[in-house]
Amino acid sequence: MADDNALDLSIGFQMGVTYRKLSNYLLFRLKEHEITPEQWSVLYQVDREDGLMQKEIAERSGKDRPTITRILDHLEGKGYVLKKIGDNDRRSFLVFMTEKGKALIAQTLPIEQNVIQEIKGCMSDEEYAQLMKLLHRINHHVNELMPR
Repeated sequence: MADDNALDLSIGFQMGVTYRKLSNYLLFRLKEHEITPEQWSVLYQVDREDGLMQKEIAERSGKDRPTITRILDHLEGKGYVLKKIGDNDRRSFLVFMTEKGKALIAQTLPIEQNVIQEIKGCMSDEEYAQLMKLLHRINHHVNELMPR
């Protein structure tokens, strides 16, 4: 007979459940700004370096290109970013922050940082550092396992 608690020992299941809970909590905290955590993470990447191509944003945010395209279209529609056709490749575009996007990041970055501090509250600094080290290791390992 299968163990009823087998999913309790599944790293993928536990990471998925935890991610959804964290994402929902951040969504709750960002609600008044009318931006989702997924949109915020993409906007944050553009804020870190203006003029990125869609491919670079996808890589930095860990999302696929169709998802990035959808998010960027939404952010552009809200006036947070501008897309400009690239000089070297007419099929790609560069993404730039608008003043409205910069203002939103300035308002919401403290919320995201506060959420991190709240989550860190259930563990020591050493445990948090170890958790981050393990998550990076798992991420790298899964990348290595994926076919190229």
